[in-house]
Amino acid sequence: MGIINILQSLPKTILSSVIATLIFFGVLFYINDGWANDRYFWSAIFRYLHVLSGIMWIGLLWYFNFVQIPSMPKIPDEQKPAIGKVIAPAALFWFRWAALSTIVTGLITAYLNGYVHEALAFKGSPKSITIGIGMWLGIIMAINVWFIIWPNQKRALGIIDCDPEIKAKSARIAILTSRTNTFLSIPMLLTMVIAQNLY
Repeated sequence: MGIINILQSLPKTILSSVIATLIFFGVLFYINDGWANDRYFWSAIFRYLHVLSGIMWIGLLWYFNFVQIPSMPKIPDEQKPAIGKVIAPAALFWFRWAALSTIVTGLITAYLNGYVHEALAFKGSPKSITIGIGMWLGIIMAINVWFIIWPNQKRALGIIDCDPEIKAKSARIAILTSRTNTFLSIPMLLTMVIAQNLY
């Protein structure tokens, strides 16, 4: 009965997952005879946070593009306010902050691993150049989220009052920019994954 009570509450579910993660971390720490409190240790921590943030960000990006936007024309008009007033604003909150968190934790991970400057300048090893391409694609995508998608979505969803023509134009810009990010996300993920197998 206790596990059902936990799973019925998102905060309790997340808290329990974090506790389980810390327990797993402790076990891994023990069987590896401990880790030194050095760059490699913190690199692993920030890479984990980077991946968590990235899953939230790209997951929501794909939710918007594969589920919400294509489904909107099929939803009866009287039900659409639930999407625009409740679901979309909540999803956009997590979407934009996950984007920022992904970029920040990614840059910290690159710094701790010593390749941030080479990667951003497209210099050095094939690994640095490859991950640098992914980093720049991610940065462009995050800029799109904060400075194009979010301002236009605020107008499109009625969070900010504006004329109907501006609202319609903003909705179109938000959709096209979101599609641009979907387009960029697939090669971005490719470079991030492939870079791990390069030297």
